[in-house]
Amino acid sequence: MTWLEVAAFVTGLATVWLTKIRHIWNWPVSLGNVACFMVLFYEARLYADALLQIGFALLGIVGWWQWVRAARSDSAHGVPVTRTTARETLVSLSISAAAIGAGSWILRTWTDSPVPVADTTLLVLSLLATWWQAMRRLESWIMWILVDIVSVPLYWHRSLPLTAVLYIVFLLICISGYVDWRRAWQRRNGPATVLATS
Repeated sequence: MTWLEVAAFVTGLATVWLTKIRHIWNWPVSLGNVACFMVLFYEARLYADALLQIGFALLGIVGWWQWVRAARSDSAHGVPVTRTTARETLVSLSISAAAIGAGSWILRTWTDSPVPVADTTLLVLSLLATWWQAMRRLESWIMWILVDIVSVPLYWHRSLPLTAVLYIVFLLICISGYVDWRRAWQRRNGPATVLATS
């Protein structure tokens, strides 16, 4: 355990908590978090996870801008929650499956990554979850839950115990975040269905 892992732990926890409560400061705090994790994952030879942090930073800027716009348009209710459509979900998951296959092959062929499939899966699903989060999609929490389930054993295996514990805490916050965001969506739109239709 290093000071860098501790900093990543603290800023990561703050980011996910702020997202759960739909606070716009989750985006700037996340930028500090990705800087810590980029170095930490590179040192652990989790190259896709290190690369993922650049994607997080870029999507974080987009998300910050989207949330500012959404909050301004509906200041009485805060940042509104939206839903994915069935078509959006199908396209997103199809592209994700192809990207996981391609990314795993690249890591297996061109790097010394000890866990190319798990590493790439985290990269792809995390980018999808962040994109959906930037668009304020309720389903982003489901994707984050999947990411957490894959992350815990991976980080433990790669001798990052504090990070593994962090992702257990993330998992609990994500479950709570899903419940909170679903309630917020229902207050505005009525009972939620599994997928939105438009």
